[in-house]
Formats: sequence, structure tokens, C-alpha cells
Amino acid sequence: MRGITGHKLLGLALVYLLVTAIALLGWRALQPHWDPFKASAVANAPFPSLTYGVHTFLWWDGGSAGVHLDLVRLMSFSHVKQTFAWRDIEPLPGIWDWTQADRILDEVERRELQLVIRLGQAPGWARAPDALDARDAPPADMSRWADFCAAIAERYRGRISAYQIWNEPNLSREWGDKRPDPAGYVKLLSACSGAIRRSDPNATLISAGLAPTGNNDDAALPDDIYFDQMYRNGFQRYVDVVGVHAPGYAPPEIGPDDKEAKHRWFTFRRVEDLRKIMLSYGDEARQMAIMEFGYTTDRVNPDYQWFSVTERQQADFLQRAYEYAIANWRPWVGLMTLIYLPDPAWQPADEEYWWSILEPDGSGPRPAYIAVANMRKVCGDFEIPARASDGPVALGKVRAPICPARGSFD
Repeated sequence: MRGITGHKLLGLALVYLLVTAIALLGWRALQPHWDPFKASAVANAPFPSLTYGVHTFLWWDGGSAGVHLDLVRLMSFSHVKQTFAWRDIEPLPGIWDWTQADRILDEVERRELQLVIRLGQAPGWARAPDALDARDAPPADMSRWADFCAAIAERYRGRISAYQIWNEPNLSREWGDKRPDPAGYVKLLSACSGAIRRSDPNATLISAGLAPTGNNDDAALPDDIYFDQMYRNGFQRYVDVVGVHAPGYAPPEIGPDDKEAKHRWFTFRRVEDLRKIMLSYGDEARQMAIMEFGYTTDRVNPDYQWFSVTERQQADFLQRAYEYAIANWRPWVGLMTLIYLPDPAWQPADEEYWWSILEPDGSGPRPAYIAVANMRKVCGDFEIPARASDGPVALGKVRAPICPARGSFD
């Protein structure tokens, strides 16, 4: 009997691989739903998928809060995210000022919107002496931080849709200008989470969104490495929802594995990498919330202009990002928080100025606002169809419909 030649062996191997691939595809086709992110495992999700939110700056607003919240309603968005800075509410130990917080919550509720608050921005008196100049810093005494979180939850029990605990702790500038410390963040998270749950047991708690970055040094840790360390320190025990950030460095359909991606973190779809980490720790039942996403049009600041887009591209990419999420991320992504409705004090030298979907000087909407206001919204089994107009959205007494704060999930 003649032996099998190398060519025949290669041919048989190729046939075997082809048959295996066909069998695998056939097996997938027979499944009820091919579920790469175990979306079907999501249980007791706090947010309808999708939930439409926008990051606002209503604290020192110069009287524009009412106008901005009317514009949120006209967008058919249901949620507003606002920072409740510790330094503004307790400027001195034991001295509390609730004036602005009360006003904002009243204005939000008057428009039947829901409020998500971001907790952080420790006052100077609560920081270590060498962290006074940082954008934010963990408190020197965690018990004082817990007292602050408890005071917020006690005052507004049942009125806050969700609490985001801190922001971007994987950046040193948000961590007292020290090397980011995932274990330290989990301790901070635990202190605040326990205080809120004791004061408002039904509150929804969200972990800090992390900054996508290529750094791995004292200035910043990559979001995936930091996120993995958060799991190693058991952070999931202290939250109901995992917070992430998804700034749009590239067109929204480009994935981390695509050749068009400059880096894995340089994509809107970076959140899929983080979802896979959740699955690796058996946390597939937990929902994710995107706490910041958007596209910058910055052609002024060198640190940001290299990935900026035109205003028309910003509008187009935002619509496409929502459509991608509708098609691929439900129900494991619930809340999606767009950045920003602006602080009226922003100037072109400010990075945030260029992410905004309105002109900060109040002169009108940018194309992105018009596009997002008019696009269709899908949340659970509820849909708001697209509006035909591509012109400015006018303020008036008519309230646009919004997605319900609670609903069923696909």
C-alpha cells in the first residue's frame, strides 16, 4: 500500500478544517441566539436597555439650568447626570450647604426626569496635605467620606436614580497625583457603598467609569488592567452596575480587533473588552452603564486635536454609536451617558468645550444635538420613532416623550 504524500496530507487537513468550521457555524445557527457576551444572563437589570442620559453642569449654571433641562426633555432623554461635589456640599467639616443640590433635584423632578449623581471631588480639608493640587484625591479619613455619602443618601432617599461613586481613578490626576491604586479605590467604594445602602437600601450604585488610555505608569493605568484588579479586590460586591467610559476615538463600528483600530483602547467598542473581563469572573448577570461617551471636535488643543472630528462627523458618529448599541449591546448595557450639555463658563481653551453638543455661550445647538434629538430611541420594548426634521429644535410647552425609567428587557 502506497503512503500518503505531503500534498494529500495537506489536502486532508484543509478538508478537516473546512468541515469543522462548517459544523461550528451550523451549531451556532441551531442555537436560539448566539450570545458572545452572555447578554441573556443579565438579571434584575436596574436600567431599561437602552436608557438615554446626558452629562450636565447645572451647579454654577448662571441661570441656564431650566433651559438645559428643557433641552434634555426635547431630546427624549430620561436621565441627567450631574456631579454632586463633596467640596461644594461640605466646604468645611460639618458645615453643609444643600442650596444647589436641592434646586437641581427640584428642577429635574419638575420635568419628570431622573437624576444620576456622581460623587467625588473631595474638599481640601479632607485630603492629605500633598494632594491639595490634584483634580481629585481620595480622602485621608474614609469615615468622613462615608459620612458624606450617607448624608446625601439620607437627604434624597428614593429621589436619586443612581449613584456613580468616583470618576476615572485609573488616572493619577483623579487620585491625588499618586500612582493609581485599584485596591485603594475598592476601599473607597466600599465605604461609600455601605453608607448609601444603610441610608437608602433601594439605591442603585455604579462603579467609577475608567479612562481608556495607553499609559501604564505612575500617571495612568490601562482601563482593562485596572478593571481586572478591581475584580481581584472584589469590587462587584459593592455595586449594582459596572461603570465604564467609551469616548469615540474612531467610528463606532470599529472594534478592538479590527485592523482600522490604532489600539484596542482607541475604539468606542472598547467596552466589549471590559465585558469579557466581567464574564471571566462569572459576572455575566450584572449590567453595565456607559458613564461618558462622545466625540470631540477640538482643533485647538494639541493634546486632543489629533483625534478630533468635524461637527457633522460628531453628529453622524453619535447616531451610529446608538444604533450599534441597540443592535449589539442590549440588555447588558443599560444607561448610556452622552457628554456634554455644557458649563456656560467653558471657553475654547477648555477641553470639554469641544465635546459639547450645544454652544456653551448659549447661542444654539450644534449639529450633534439636532441629530441626537431627532434620532429614534429604543429602550426595552419601548420605542420612540425618529423625527423627520433636521433643523433646530424649538423650546415650547409641548413635552417630548421619554423612555420609561423602568421597563422590560429584550
